[in-house]
Amino acid sequence: MPSNERPATLITGGSRGIGAAIARRLARDGHDLALTYRERRHEAEAVAAECRELGSQVVLLQADLADLDRAAAIVGEGTRELGRLTGLVNNAGITGRIGPFLETTVDEYELVFRINVIAPLVITRCAIAELRAHGGGAIVNISSGAASTGAPNTYIPYAMSKAALNLLTVGAAKEFAADGVRVNTVSPGTTFTEIHAAAGRPNAPEERAPGLPMGRAAYPEEMVGAVAYLLSDDASYTNGADIKITGG
Repeated sequence: MPSNERPATLITGGSRGIGAAIARRLARDGHDLALTYRERRHEAEAVAAECRELGSQVVLLQADLADLDRAAAIVGEGTRELGRLTGLVNNAGITGRIGPFLETTVDEYELVFRINVIAPLVITRCAIAELRAHGGGAIVNISSGAASTGAPNTYIPYAMSKAALNLLTVGAAKEFAADGVRVNTVSPGTTFTEIHAAAGRPNAPEERAPGLPMGRAAYPEEMVGAVAYLLSDDASYTNGADIKITGG
């Protein structure tokens, strides 16, 4: 990327939680942004306004990533609006309902894997085609510490989906390194976001805090430094890595 060209990054699920925090940090770092949101336009507009105040060009893309045709379109739309794409953050995801494994339905399994695995596969394919055609770039997958614990009694299908995302990182990092495309993972631990409420346990971070080494859950802003690093030139030889931000 020429030194006078601003990086341009697509963030899925960029209107809330970790995605919104990433957007604000990247705006401070000089990125232009394409942010997807599912339905709450007012929240997306608020994040976009903050990022524009920091000097970023921001494009909002409405997308339910369970619709794989829609997922396949967002890279092209973001690229057309911003004029280029240098990075992708696969952040959007769902946990499914928190609870015992035997109480989870097949329909829930399918939706979790559709949004957490198949949609990132589709988006990543489109992004790699764009990135390698223009000299390379960086992809960051937002996974979870649950991928290495299995999350028993909580959300085993979610943990499985994030383990699959981790392997997307490993495989794509190796296959496309020679094209100048780096692929890495950031794996948050329990974090204060709305994902828990959507899963039926809004107080999950507080409930888990006593069992965490640091005695508390994380805040979304504590995830963003690793993402910013992996998208930056400082990470020019970092590829296939998984940065775990789990408080120990």
